[in-house]
Amino acid sequence: MGNMVVIRGPKEIGYSETVDLPLKSGEVRLQMLYSGISAGTQLTLYRGNNPYITKSFNPELRVFEESNHNSSPYPIPGAWAYEEVGRICEVGPDVKSVSEGMIVYGTWGHRTSQIVTEEYCLTHLLPSNVDPIIGIFSQMGAIALNAILDADIHVGETIAVFGQGVPGQIVSQLARLNGADVIAVDRNDYRLRMAKELGASVTLNSDNCDAGLEIKRLTGRGADKSIEISGSPSALHAAIRSCSYNGKVVCSGFMTQESLGLVLGEEFHHNRIQLICSQIENTGPHVRDTWNRIRMEQTIFHLCQNGKLDLLSLITHRFPYTEAEQAYAMLDKSTDCMQTVLEFN
Repeated sequence: MGNMVVIRGPKEIGYSETVDLPLKSGEVRLQMLYSGISAGTQLTLYRGNNPYITKSFNPELRVFEESNHNSSPYPIPGAWAYEEVGRICEVGPDVKSVSEGMIVYGTWGHRTSQIVTEEYCLTHLLPSNVDPIIGIFSQMGAIALNAILDADIHVGETIAVFGQGVPGQIVSQLARLNGADVIAVDRNDYRLRMAKELGASVTLNSDNCDAGLEIKRLTGRGADKSIEISGSPSALHAAIRSCSYNGKVVCSGFMTQESLGLVLGEEFHHNRIQLICSQIENTGPHVRDTWNRIRMEQTIFHLCQNGKLDLLSLITHRFPYTEAEQAYAMLDKSTDCMQTVLEFN
């Protein structure tokens, strides 16, 4: 028997037993090592304000609708976690290309074990000389890199990054690797100190200044591009306000609230700002022929492997998976933490 973490309802964490099914041909069993907790999507599920909880998603029309039947009613198995790393502990019949002990990353929720195919493993193997815990950043890293691709950053540009949580910290590092000067914006001094340590040229606390106006004053013209990755409507407004004429704003944050504080009749209109959404489900049309999810994930690991991207510093808290309730409660209330990880080994 195995076990998995379940979100039973708003701010209610529990556990559920799972059955270890026999392996079929071409399958392998993974023993979970680590599973990260997303302070974005998963906290919205934990808090009860995720649109999949309050509405129904129509997959054919791709629209959320008011409904008495939610798309994903509680309880939510595995807590919809998407930052997992496991070790192959058993191989099924006819498996030839992978073996026990190999490290595989992916998305399968907070659970003690998972069955995947040999084919899946071959595209999700973690490089052997990378710390296994780095595998939890596959999705978060791809989200950040997708925002960079959508922003289309060029050498010498000024990029403002609004939100310095885990994905924002990765975006800031990637923008700098692209040759940009990075202005990191957040309301939390702890996060801003980390952003500065990881290479941001300037940091701004948006509680202490008008960040959009301050960026205009610092640059003389505004940011060439701004990336909003906090999920805050007021931050999106500041990102629009910060941009130069004909600038671009990439909205990568997951916004689960009404857009209070977002004003479109001012800088957005008068400065011809281009506003686009960046979302992990797919890449933008300008790079779709050359970039996909797997390439983004592998690029993140390659950059980390070569010492160009610091991900380990973003892990600030670790809990045994049996203390998931405490981990979620801490993440819900604390502002002085970054990536929280559940450990299974």
